[in-house]
Amino acid sequence: MSALPDVTDESCRTALAAFERHAVRTTFDTGRYVMRLATWGQGPPLVIIHGLSDAVRGFAMVMHHLAEHFTCIAYELPNGLDDGAKLGAYRHRDFAADLFALLDHLKLDRVALLGSSFGTTVALAALAAVPQRFTKCVLKGGFAYRPLKWYERLGARQGRYWTGRLCELPFREFAMRRADPATWSGCSPLSCALFLRCNGHTPIRAACRRAVALDTLDLRPVLPTIHTPVLLISGDRDRIVPRAREAVLANHLPDVRRVEFVDCGHYPQYTHPRATADAVANFLGE
Repeated sequence: MSALPDVTDESCRTALAAFERHAVRTTFDTGRYVMRLATWGQGPPLVIIHGLSDAVRGFAMVMHHLAEHFTCIAYELPNGLDDGAKLGAYRHRDFAADLFALLDHLKLDRVALLGSSFGTTVALAALAAVPQRFTKCVLKGGFAYRPLKWYERLGARQGRYWTGRLCELPFREFAMRRADPATWSGCSPLSCALFLRCNGHTPIRAACRRAVALDTLDLRPVLPTIHTPVLLISGDRDRIVPRAREAVLANHLPDVRRVEFVDCGHYPQYTHPRATADAVANFLGE
């Protein structure tokens, strides 16, 4: 599949209004934190796990296209600021444990998954641990192994102890533009504002602790054991997860297919929301 950016201010505004009107917001105590989740739509359940510095609202445009045919369940990762999470005690396996706690709470025996960036590692860990709970899985900007660059490691280790949110960091927008220019050029003004809001609302220490967890994470050994059908969604201009990192998934997952969007960076949910939703719906409907 090849698709150009398809977001407009009008489509973004419509999706956000529909999200506010129709998505049901609830909370649930996993035993490690008070999880915030949004449920929207009807049909088979699709659980959405956002990325390292993103939020549920960042998937509003994608869910808007999917809600007619799927029950979208998107939840916030622990932030340690206002949800009771003790981030210093969190290990990567705890993120998957939170997912299973959610499924048990909602009494869902089997679901489809959509993981985004950091969320793809949570999805992969869950698929490897209890595969019978999942029908299919979509990995957007996915990877099994991505150690930090030296400067990323330095910043993440220091940031584990900082207060505040990412929006308070100096030069944040400059750094984001340098890291992922395709997202900036592909967003409409309103979707860009949504992107900045979802990123900026993330507590600094939460983002940094997630990054530190990735630095030593290596899921490559479990990939051949995952037989759940997987769809990879990627951007042709993704600088955050280079093609070589994603190729590990394509080469070692037993049942995998891939779509790539044109003029797309790491965040197609903001630049290619319709194409993303179409790819997900087509895959889950096979």
